[in-house]
Amino acid sequence: MELVVQPPSLQLGYLVDQALPGIPELVAPAPGATANTTITIRGVTLALDELVAPRFLSPDARDRLRAALQGAAPFPHLVIDGLFNARLLELVAEEFDAQPQNSWAEARERQAPRRSIDRVRLGPASQLYFDIVHSGWFVEWLSALTGVQHLLPDPSLYGGGLHESPHGATFPIHRDFGYHASTGLKNEMVLITYLNKGWLPEWGGVLELWDKRRGQCVSEVVPVFGRTILMRHGPASFHGHPVPVQPPDTRTRRSVAAYYYTGHERGIPSRNHLNTVFLQPLVRHRVIAALRQLMPPILWTAAKKLLQR
Repeated sequence: MELVVQPPSLQLGYLVDQALPGIPELVAPAPGATANTTITIRGVTLALDELVAPRFLSPDARDRLRAALQGAAPFPHLVIDGLFNARLLELVAEEFDAQPQNSWAEARERQAPRRSIDRVRLGPASQLYFDIVHSGWFVEWLSALTGVQHLLPDPSLYGGGLHESPHGATFPIHRDFGYHASTGLKNEMVLITYLNKGWLPEWGGVLELWDKRRGQCVSEVVPVFGRTILMRHGPASFHGHPVPVQPPDTRTRRSVAAYYYTGHERGIPSRNHLNTVFLQPLVRHRVIAALRQLMPPILWTAAKKLLQR
């Protein structure tokens, strides 16, 4: 099966809101789930089961990545080259120029980095990237790497989405927000993928990871094309790119970012909240609800089996 997503205009500079009034939500299957399934975007055909490199998804690879993340300094993070399909990322990078001006949040200063607004309408390749990183199987993979269970993605892309630093821009060393401004969910981590082909360290914009206690940078990540970094959020997760972006041409420093959260009662919701509430409950339903409140979970499981006979 081939799904074709093609704007009426074949020019790369098409306006997304005119070209794609409705972009289907496309979630790439886990590798091996569906063979020979493709999508075509602006004449480029991509295999859905190759959008994330399978070599990073095996149990052995997952164990190696988890060990690397947990042992990283100055705080848990993981850098992976080639996690996402390079052709998909090229299409994502093209769509930065196609975004209407009203899809960007106002930068605080002229040379400050900018990001796309929350709930922005994206081009098809960008939407496909975020559909992948928000999909259930990808979120479970992140949980396996980090040990954080019950992760929640954020389709509104609060604080995430498209990020761009123009010539001269810096991003001072900082720690990200602790909670989502609208939902109140706890920020657990951020996933960033860079889109800058041929980027050299001397051009600035290098991501610096700082040791809070020592007050100095202990790790650097050059934002080269196809490089992805996963950073756990915490009291010590200070980072930024304080050296100005200064490439020898007009290019900008570009990336895409997604945050992941947990709820206040993750994994342990009150049993009151798990019950179905009937407007006019039958006697049987009232008895079952009362038993569930009174019994320990192990006894309730046994009683439920008896009630279902």
